[in-house]
Amino acid sequence: MNAVEYFFENSKHSNELFIRNKTEQISHSELYIASHHLATHLNEKFGTGKNILLCSTNNRFLITCYLGIIGSGNVCVPINPASSASTIAFILKETKPVSAFIQKRFTQIISGKSIELSTEAELEKILSAQSKNQLSPIELSDSNQLAEIIYTSGSTAFPKGVMITHKNLIANTSSIIEYLKLSSKDIMLVVLPFHYCYGLSLLHTHLKVGGSIVLNNTYMLLGTVINDLKNYRCTGFAGVPSHFQILLRKSDSFKSSKFEHLRYVTQAGGKLHKVFIEEFIQNFPDILFFVMYGQTEATARLSYLPPAKLKTKLGSIGIGIPGVELKLIDPDGNEITDDSVGEILAKGDNIMKGYYNDPDLSLKTVINGYLKTGDLAKKDDDGYFYLVARKKEIIKVGGERISPKEIEEVIVAIPSVIDCTIEGVDDEILGEKIKATITVNEQTDIKTLEERIIADCKNKLSPIKVPQLIEFINQVNVNASGKKVKTQ
Repeated sequence: MNAVEYFFENSKHSNELFIRNKTEQISHSELYIASHHLATHLNEKFGTGKNILLCSTNNRFLITCYLGIIGSGNVCVPINPASSASTIAFILKETKPVSAFIQKRFTQIISGKSIELSTEAELEKILSAQSKNQLSPIELSDSNQLAEIIYTSGSTAFPKGVMITHKNLIANTSSIIEYLKLSSKDIMLVVLPFHYCYGLSLLHTHLKVGGSIVLNNTYMLLGTVINDLKNYRCTGFAGVPSHFQILLRKSDSFKSSKFEHLRYVTQAGGKLHKVFIEEFIQNFPDILFFVMYGQTEATARLSYLPPAKLKTKLGSIGIGIPGVELKLIDPDGNEITDDSVGEILAKGDNIMKGYYNDPDLSLKTVINGYLKTGDLAKKDDDGYFYLVARKKEIIKVGGERISPKEIEEVIVAIPSVIDCTIEGVDDEILGEKIKATITVNEQTDIKTLEERIIADCKNKLSPIKVPQLIEFINQVNVNASGKKVKTQ
């Protein structure tokens, strides 16, 4: 089945708004018609299976193009407008797109390239020319047909192209809707970009249930987030750890605000320390808090922690989402059944087809249908998983393996700390020594705070885990998705 047909299965005739912004609106039926007219145009011009670039901030233009490209049977390659020139050049060289839909303000990033560009004006011309034609959805011969290539950073010099199929999109969307219990009444405030799989999952799920979204491209202006949640009567909010940390500790009014319509929030894109989760649920006891875990290679989601288990399983990433099997293996590939640490493996219809133009890495990453996540975790007697660290994050100090998360938990428990990043830096004697980069507000007394940090770490951690270097900064270093970027 074509994923776009699946998304619009119940709402293609609905006149209810999908995008609710006062400055930009579109109904489900209008979006269905526009995206299908574009799909027809692209299918007639390029056939199927061709790569088409998409570059834009979150807006009506991006959503229409995204759905049109996928619906045409071609492959959407969404890219971050803030990507470096070398990254964009790499993606262009690797994917060889036949065309590109780019918001006018970003056309300079691929200027001089021999590729057909379409901006907002060109899209309107295409839709106008197609408007008299009858809608004819593009049928797919195989649901395993490629729908999109999402580039994600990794341990290699250049990003990896994750190949996501129509089947992957349908499976993950269905699972998320099931455990979040989404309906046509849900209104999601979107601060996550749509070139990021977490952001795309919000688009997919709310299309499918006939719900709606509010787009906010200025989440760092905390007042706009708070106002949008209230003014648009949003029922849902999704964020990565930095979003919640900044709202809870950098905003003067967030915790004192009342969000009468907010039913739930979701958190993924990295581990949010327990102290922030406790702080949120103490201030907003009636709002459901879903801790989630996933990867681009899994089309977005792999696990979730039911809010009812939040207090008894605090710190857990939960259990596999519907349709996903999770297990732990040791370094020899044997399944772990006790409380030992092992690598998380995942299996389900949401697992990627592989990495674009990299069959060797694909074979090493997906084995017998199981995705090797590279994340280390434990599992309790009830089957709930607890992240320990990523393999590549483990610090070796004097031969001892140390997880940064344990140290970060101690430091962020201090109320004046907004964020903490623990990293290993080279040391001639120990191999690595521990550095703490700590985000605070500008008015913080640094000397007093540093003394408190050292004292708390000495009281709660073994001596080898106490940071030898401490650096203070005033802003969390994040990428366009809001995910934290480490300095080393």
